[in-house]
Amino acid sequence: MSLTHRRPVPLSKAYRLLNHGPTVLVSAAHNGQRNIMAAAWAMPLDFEPPKVAVVLDKATWTRQLLEGAGSFVLNVPCVAQADIVQTVGNTTGSDRDKFKAYGLQAFTGEHTEAPMLEGCVAWLECRLLPEPHNQQTYDLFLAEVIAAQADERVFSDGRWHFEGQDALRTLHHVAGGHFLTIGQPVVGHQLDV
Repeated sequence: MSLTHRRPVPLSKAYRLLNHGPTVLVSAAHNGQRNIMAAAWAMPLDFEPPKVAVVLDKATWTRQLLEGAGSFVLNVPCVAQADIVQTVGNTTGSDRDKFKAYGLQAFTGEHTEAPMLEGCVAWLECRLLPEPHNQQTYDLFLAEVIAAQADERVFSDGRWHFEGQDALRTLHHVAGGHFLTIGQPVVGHQLDV
């Protein structure tokens, strides 16, 4: 994706990047190491300041990096990246740098060291809100979104608009390694939330 398509999203609208339930790629970096993994369970929690929740299994390398750094990125991949989502979701990064191993291009965000995957349609930089009980008992991580960006070809003025951009539609995991894409808008029924 060209850098010209990436635009900042006001934090008051950041929840809209996740509100429709897309699969995300969680990336983190700490002590010179980085990783990226797929996560189907991520959601917005609050408007201002924007907060998110994501479930990360204890066995994941990304979780260890995230806990060490205290920050991470939620990357929102698209249909064109379905193979990448499957690959990084089914391999471990504890013994390799997935970015190098799979030729993944990344850029650096404004506030975190976590790599941000090129080609995604949205990115949320997040600061961990430590909740040790939730993290240990439920694998549930809470964070505040401190910066957000989106591809203006499919997200602008606080709204997703995928019409004519099938390769840029978001992915939605429905279990067993199967995905759906976001559908068509319902015309005439708009709520401004």
